[in-house]
Amino acid sequence: MGQVEEVRKKSKLLAMIIRNDYTSDGVDFITANEYSQQVAYMHHPTGKKIDAHVHNMVHRNVVLTQEVLFIKRGILRVDFYDEYEDYLESRDLHAGDIILLVSGGHGFQVLEEVEMIEVKQGPYAGDNDKKRFEGINEKQIVYR
Repeated sequence: MGQVEEVRKKSKLLAMIIRNDYTSDGVDFITANEYSQQVAYMHHPTGKKIDAHVHNMVHRNVVLTQEVLFIKRGILRVDFYDEYEDYLESRDLHAGDIILLVSGGHGFQVLEEVEMIEVKQGPYAGDNDKKRFEGINEKQIVYR
């Protein structure tokens, strides 16, 4: 089995990193049911039938944006901050890795030309969607 890494400040989950080598049989919902962004890993054999379906109209109240990044190519450093903008640590993401940014803050540095896909809740709220702040400098980087 591959790995799922959690980035935490004490008991508060900031992010989940699903490494490229993660594997599991069937359907494995990696996120908790109450998360506003759901991530599942699926592994099915040839011939497996997934029933045709439509999704019901269900009203959801989303108050915090959670985003998922799929790294297609390159290396991306993620700098993690708590909700008070205090820096915690950094991790590198490589091609095939996926990250769910659950809470707190984050910044990025491209270490090797990167292609990625971002998925998050909409609709986009423009400047109301985020608060920018001064991040760390290169001398402050801590890897765990």
